[in-house]
Amino acid sequence: MLPRATTPQTGGSEDAASGSIPVDPLFLAAPRVSSFHGTQALTNASGFFFERGEQLFLVTSRHVVIDEDTKHFPDRLEIELHTDVSNLTLSTGFSMLLYQEGEAVWRQGSDSGGEIDVAVLEVDRSALPASAVIRAFSPEHLQTAFREVHAGESLLVVGFPLGFHDALHHLPVLRYAVVASPYGIRFQGQGYFLTDARTHRGTSGAAVVMRDLSPSSATADLPWKLLGVHSARMDMGDRDLVLDESLGLNCAWYADILLTLTEPREAAD
Repeated sequence: MLPRATTPQTGGSEDAASGSIPVDPLFLAAPRVSSFHGTQALTNASGFFFERGEQLFLVTSRHVVIDEDTKHFPDRLEIELHTDVSNLTLSTGFSMLLYQEGEAVWRQGSDSGGEIDVAVLEVDRSALPASAVIRAFSPEHLQTAFREVHAGESLLVVGFPLGFHDALHHLPVLRYAVVASPYGIRFQGQGYFLTDARTHRGTSGAAVVMRDLSPSSATADLPWKLLGVHSARMDMGDRDLVLDESLGLNCAWYADILLTLTEPREAAD
């Protein structure tokens, strides 16, 4: 682990570092993800925490942990953890190996439409710093009532576009998105729906969420509904790069795949 600390400035909005301005727990559920091969830094990406029972997982895109097409073969990921909820300038790097004894330790899945661009990596709780500040989604956060998500519904994508973030407080940024295909329908038979949003490299693996407006959410630790996992921008192969602008559409894999990927090993085996 690589500890880091930054001296907070004083005055104005920087008082947020002292805890005088509450931070939405959504920001603490989405750590910055970096991939490495040995000591060589490879790519920046996004991710989020998902908790099931006593197990804690990091969720990101499968192509963040391996991408045969681009010859992207990292052997570890590093995430950034806050270590003091009252001083968000304090953080530490937490490294997670992708292979043990030559075997991949992440979990991935497929369905009738093919491979799903989502991967989960279990976080060793015993190795976490005692002061780590983590908020996590759970199965209760999954949006299972498809009819409650209307066409054009306003969503948020929580991530690190091009690696950009609040480097002082180590927080992601939010991008607005809207539901661009019927939620609950597998777009072209694939396990994702479309969003209309401005996204960039580095957003892969980001949580796609909407505010939970149910009465019980008022006292919830994380009052958000988890709809999907952002994967990539969608484009048309025959688009004229000079005459035609990009569609501005994105693939978000349905988050209920996490129920399969996080099953206890005994059940999964």
